[in-house]
Amino acid sequence: MTGGGSPRGGRAGRRRASREFEGASDRHDAQPAPRRDGGVLTWAEVQRTHKIRNGVYQREGRLISLLTDFGRINPCYPDRRDDADADTVHYTGAGRRGDQHLTPANRALLAAIESGHSVPLFNKLAAGRWQHAGFWRVAAARHEFDPAEKRMLWRFTLKRVMSDG
Repeated sequence: MTGGGSPRGGRAGRRRASREFEGASDRHDAQPAPRRDGGVLTWAEVQRTHKIRNGVYQREGRLISLLTDFGRINPCYPDRRDDADADTVHYTGAGRRGDQHLTPANRALLAAIESGHSVPLFNKLAAGRWQHAGFWRVAAARHEFDPAEKRMLWRFTLKRVMSDG
């Protein structure tokens, strides 16, 4: 995934942006809270949580956050929302070309099934424009042949985590 964007200008903008990303601490990772104004995020704001440009950000085998564009911008990752359940996303594993293997990113997604922790999902709307799509947990995984892609893909089922508020 790529995405440009410039940070908000001035000290007040930086303070406001950091407050918008305060959230529950999950062991060692502060996670973003949804924007109260429902606004569009810049890449600089997303990058406070998701430190890399790849779709799966993990640290020491623990899943931290995910990026998607639901296949609109980058069709080699055909993530999609479930037709029957808006609280389910079918997320494609890491690996752009050839068969997808059990890479560190895909291992972190698998490990997240066992741990049950939730992670933020950021949806790329356009270059430099992102949306925080809420918190999701990885509920299931399968490694299967995709006839359209003509390769083996890791497919992960994400379930939305409803807030207590």
